Amino acid sequence: MKKTFNYNHTIYASFIGYVVQAVINNFVPLLFLTFQSTYGISLDKITMLVTFNFGIQLLVDLVSVKFVDRIGYKTSILIAHVCAAIGLAGLTILPETMPNPFMGLLLSVAIYAIGGGLLEVLVSPIVEACPTKRKEAAMSLLHSFYCWGHVGVVLISTAYFAVFGIENWRYLALFWAVIPVLNTVYYSQVPFASLIEEGEKGMTLKELVRTRLFWIMMLLMVCAGACEQGISQWASAFAELGLGVSKTVGDLAGPLLFAVLMGSSRAIYGKYSEKIKLEKFMAICGVLCLGSYLLASLSKSPVLGLMGCALCGLSVGILWPGTFSMASAGIRGGGTAMFALLALAGDLGCSGGPTFVGLVSEAFGEDLKKGILAGAIFPVLLLIGLFLNKKNKTSFEASR
Repeated sequence: MKKTFNYNHTIYASFIGYVVQAVINNFVPLLFLTFQSTYGISLDKITMLVTFNFGIQLLVDLVSVKFVDRIGYKTSILIAHVCAAIGLAGLTILPETMPNPFMGLLLSVAIYAIGGGLLEVLVSPIVEACPTKRKEAAMSLLHSFYCWGHVGVVLISTAYFAVFGIENWRYLALFWAVIPVLNTVYYSQVPFASLIEEGEKGMTLKELVRTRLFWIMMLLMVCAGACEQGISQWASAFAELGLGVSKTVGDLAGPLLFAVLMGSSRAIYGKYSEKIKLEKFMAICGVLCLGSYLLASLSKSPVLGLMGCALCGLSVGILWPGTFSMASAGIRGGGTAMFALLALAGDLGCSGGPTFVGLVSEAFGEDLKKGILAGAIFPVLLLIGLFLNKKNKTSFEASR
């Protein structure tokens, strides 16, 4: 039987996979106040939905090390999309049918969070395994689709609510659920390559954790996540407080602008990767990230402060996919375990970065600028990690 789809289609399906991930993480937060008024749920319970979502994803990152290789990438990615579709569709049914609406929301979030965790672990290695020449470009472009998905979720949802009313949000949830359904069919038709080349033996978990380069990559992933979310999660509040704008305008001027510039950075590197050395580009972005944190926190001008937030989006774009690419090139045979643990480290940074900024801000009388200034430690640690990587690479080459 002649194959209709080639590895380019595998990459295209993976692009859509990251759009699904963006829907999972960014659609429900737009409905928090609606859930509060419709179901009479307190705000502290509403915020638990975010914690629960990322907590489940972290758990999936961890346990996937044990089962993904056993059941295979294809089966795993199909399960991820089915969970995403069921969870999103469940938002429209479970709160209405269960005795406690909050438990219905929580169950829906739990189901799609399983899909989100699997997507984070699987999509990058699926693309990395594809027999393409420009691996770094493909990885950078892949991760840009999460940003474009984020932008699309906010813009399409905002437009829908303006035209049809936010009370009709259930139809929009079903629309978003259709995307993983269609991509499940697409993924079922494309070929999958192995991360481990024929004749090559994959590393065991014990061998992986004994590798010095692995821990340098883990440090870079934690810092990449913390640098990204340390400002991103506070960008809307920063815009509202600094510029005195409404919540809607704050969302557009803050996190949406951040996502656009982050996606642009990834797309630009994907286009010109052959002309730019990855390690050098990441170091430049690390310095720019440090500068953006300092500009946002030390500037007395609200407009310059917001520019600092925007520049942060531009600077962090390459950090996450770039670390994946360096780890894949430097640790041969790392396999699923390596990608799963790197995703776990990145998620820890994503949750720990904004938490650290928030705690410091609260300690200084809810002064968000001081919290962001303290968050400048993350790009500093990132630059230290890049220096250690360069030193480790030099030592390895000298020993050959």
